[in-house]
Amino acid sequence: MSTASTELPQGRYGRSADERADRTLKIVGGVLGVVLLLVVGLFAYHYVFQNKISGEVITFQASQDAVEVHLEVRKDADATGYCTLRSQSADGTEVGRADFRFDGHGTRIDKVVTLRTTSRGSTAELLGCHTG
Repeated sequence: MSTASTELPQGRYGRSADERADRTLKIVGGVLGVVLLLVVGLFAYHYVFQNKISGEVITFQASQDAVEVHLEVRKDADATGYCTLRSQSADGTEVGRADFRFDGHGTRIDKVVTLRTTSRGSTAELLGCHTG
């Protein structure tokens, strides 16, 4: 008496549905992984290589209708850009905001700029510097 085997012969009827699903998931996962790496790389490139100008407020002196700000800007030699400054009153209300452009071939610029205000400012805040 012999018993019949219930297993299918190996490789005779193609891949099972589970093997096809596993292969599809591996391909989709690989593609999504590559896309994620490209997006992270793009953001890193933009952050590292596109920020060519930065600044710092050294000191400021407030008067009734203006704030004199000593600003130090560091940039690439060929970069042009601007820095945005603002001033607030003692109660926190914004009383002045302006963009100051920086050109030239120098990599470090020390400049005193005048920020006009609507009333007495008590702060001088650098909001950021941008190329362009």
